[in-house]
Amino acid sequence: MSGGEVAGLLVAVFWAILVSFLAVVLVRLAQTLKAATKLVTGVTEQAVPLLGEASATVRSAQSQLDRVDAIAADVQEVTANASALSSTVSTTFGGPLVKVAAFGYGVRRALGRTGGTSQKAPRTVVGLRVPGARRGPRPHRGGKD
Repeated sequence: MSGGEVAGLLVAVFWAILVSFLAVVLVRLAQTLKAATKLVTGVTEQAVPLLGEASATVRSAQSQLDRVDAIAADVQEVTANASALSSTVSTTFGGPLVKVAAFGYGVRRALGRTGGTSQKAPRTVVGLRVPGARRGPRPHRGGKD
């Protein structure tokens, strides 16, 4: 065999190995693409119903928020009405009740003076009894005379 034939044979073997290697790579690439296609198809089949359910959930949440807004508006209106009613009752009954209480106090004081007792009752100040005026000398508390 001559040198040219050996070189040709080496080139042919090199090309055969290269083509075999590329064939294996292409087969593996095809398998990977098939697996990726199956994965994408599976994800798509599962994602579409999930997106539909998520959309329904968002719509339901929006309707619930609309209901809560309506309830909050009603509560605000009831609060305003209660405040107005409270003001009206206070204005209507507050003045006359104060007058009746003052009249009753005046009547009690007047009847107490005509009862013939000159001794004053002890006064009450914010829940504390304040004694009436002391009679007689003040007791001495030890100290300088």
